[in-house]
Amino acid sequence: MSKIIDTAVAALAIKMPNGFSSVAKFVIPGEGSIVVDANGVRASDDEADVTLTASAEVFEGILSGDMNATMAFMTGKLSVDGNMGLAMQLGAALS
Repeated sequence: MSKIIDTAVAALAIKMPNGFSSVAKFVIPGEGSIVVDANGVRASDDEADVTLTASAEVFEGILSGDMNATMAFMTGKLSVDGNMGLAMQLGAALS
């Protein structure tokens, strides 16, 4: 597991201490994947209801609050595959 994934798991665990009601996956190409569900946050490549993919820099910006997830999506920096309603819930939870 990469240091970037380890750091992102820790940051997501702080932002989402109660996990997520569905299964969401964050993919950082070249680094790995993170899953958030009712059990919490962990490095994993499990199946998910919604998958968000972006570079390490974009995820870092979203998690630090320097970048808005919706704007990242609208400008093509963040891609979403799956349930868009769940992606919007995640965006709200991360802001």
